[in-house]
Amino acid sequence: MEKKLMGYARVLVQIAVLAWGCAGAGATQAAEESLDVLRQRLAERLSNKGDAAVPALKLSASGGHEAAGKSAKAVKGSKKVEAPAHSAADHADHAHWGYAGDGAPERWGELSPENRQCAIGTRQSPIDIRDGIRVDLEKINFDYRPSGFSVLDNGHTIQVNVAPGNALQVMGRRFELLQFHFHRPSEERINGRQFDMVAHLVHKDADGKLGVVAVLLERGRDQAVIQTIWNNLPLEKGQALAAPGLLDLNQLLPEDRSYFTYMGSLTTPPCSEGVLWMVMRSPVQLSNQQISIFARLYPMNARPIQAGSGRLIKESSGGP
Repeated sequence: MEKKLMGYARVLVQIAVLAWGCAGAGATQAAEESLDVLRQRLAERLSNKGDAAVPALKLSASGGHEAAGKSAKAVKGSKKVEAPAHSAADHADHAHWGYAGDGAPERWGELSPENRQCAIGTRQSPIDIRDGIRVDLEKINFDYRPSGFSVLDNGHTIQVNVAPGNALQVMGRRFELLQFHFHRPSEERINGRQFDMVAHLVHKDADGKLGVVAVLLERGRDQAVIQTIWNNLPLEKGQALAAPGLLDLNQLLPEDRSYFTYMGSLTTPPCSEGVLWMVMRSPVQLSNQQISIFARLYPMNARPIQAGSGRLIKESSGGP
């Protein structure tokens, strides 16, 4: 009997402990609810006083600001961020010009405001040179000398940068050589005939005016200057390769120095006009292999023929 009474007593004690724990949990919950009520009242009073700028911090069990931080991140993440819109003009400004596709010559004038002359110019190059007036043209005095050089693949052609000191004199003006480059096939035509390639030697005078000598290139025997350039082709586009040795551009010129001359433009964007063109009448030969090397890099990089627009073309009276 006594053992039973002791058992009942243990059960009563356990029930009492559980009851006390439940009561304690309820008291804790009640206390938290009371604290929330107090916070709410405090917020209402502050709001009535106009202190709406007071930040609300939700305390976590650890006493930090973790919950508020997550809430802020959630708001930031839910905001839709729009990428800046690009207009058609913005796209055109960044379009790359070339010789086919979206950047083809007929669209150069649309690609950038700077290229406007490509579309509306009246003295554009190249042209089909015909009906020239034969006159006693002043000879071009080429002042070329063996010089250091570098070779650049600029993404449109192979360009050769030559050390200062090379120039020509014509019409009382001295033009310093800046660089020369190649096109395939020739951009210029003479009486409708197009050549395998052409070299454009770009010069500038003291007033900033440009003068370009065009040396027409036709299939034949090896050309020493061109072979030297091909030997030093860079492996990467946009990186000029300084070549060993010297380059003598006199070896690139034809023996017959008679020429055609007219006023035109650059044959690449921005197609600036006011360029003095001197097209050598006699072509220079280069080999089939030398043509093929350039063709592997640039199968076609010639601007189409432009309107003559009644321009005066002069031709040296001597020769055929």
